[in-house]
Amino acid sequence: MEAMAEQARKVILITDGDDVARRAVESVARQVGGRCISLSAGNPSPLGGAQLVELIKQAAADPVMVMFDDNGNCGRGLGEQAIEYVLLHPDIEVLGVIAVASNTRFVVGTRVQYSVDKDGNIVEDAVDKDGNPLKQLDKHIYGDTVDVLHKYRIPWVIGIGDIGKMQGKDSLRRGCPVTRKAVEWILERSGWSGKQAAPVREQNRGEAAHLGRPG
Repeated sequence: MEAMAEQARKVILITDGDDVARRAVESVARQVGGRCISLSAGNPSPLGGAQLVELIKQAAADPVMVMFDDNGNCGRGLGEQAIEYVLLHPDIEVLGVIAVASNTRFVVGTRVQYSVDKDGNIVEDAVDKDGNPLKQLDKHIYGDTVDVLHKYRIPWVIGIGDIGKMQGKDSLRRGCPVTRKAVEWILERSGWSGKQAAPVREQNRGEAAHLGRPG
C-alpha cells in the first residue's frame, strides 16, 4: 500500500532578514513551538526559493518561519523573487505574511488590513518602521521586500515595524512581544492546526488582496 501524500508544510513569511530580526524570529519560533529557517536571514536574502523550500521540508515542526530581505533594493530583488517561489510552491501552505515597514524610498508597498503597533495592539492601520500607526486611507506598508505581495491572494498579511527594534519595545530581552503578537495573530486565525488553507494564487485584476477578517 502506498504511503499517504505528505502534507504541505505550514509557513509564515517575514519580510526582514537582518541579524536583529533573525534573533527575534528565532526566539518567537521557540516560544510558539515552531521552527525558524535561520539560514534564510541575510542582507540581501542569501538563498533562492528552491533552496528555502528544501529547508522548510526538513524543519522539525510547524509553523516554519522564513525570512526574506532585499537589503533596501526598491526593485524586485532576491528576497521578493524567493517569496514568489515559496508562495506558489505546491508543498507549502502559507498561513500568512508579516510585512515589515522600513524607510525605503520609491516603493509600491502593500496593503494590510491590520498591523501590530509598537505597544502590541492590533490596529486597523499600517504602521511605520517604529511601529507607530499611520492614519491613511490606503493602509499601505512601505518596505523593501513587500511590493510583490499585492500580486497574490494571501490569507493574512499583517503589518509590523522593524522586527526586534521599535525603540526597544520588541527587543530580545523583552521576548520580542510585538513580533510574537503578529505570529500568534496569524496562527489563531489561520486554523493551521485543524484545516488546510486555500492555496495561494495570483490575484485577478481588481480583486482585494487580503481577505481575512478577525473572528
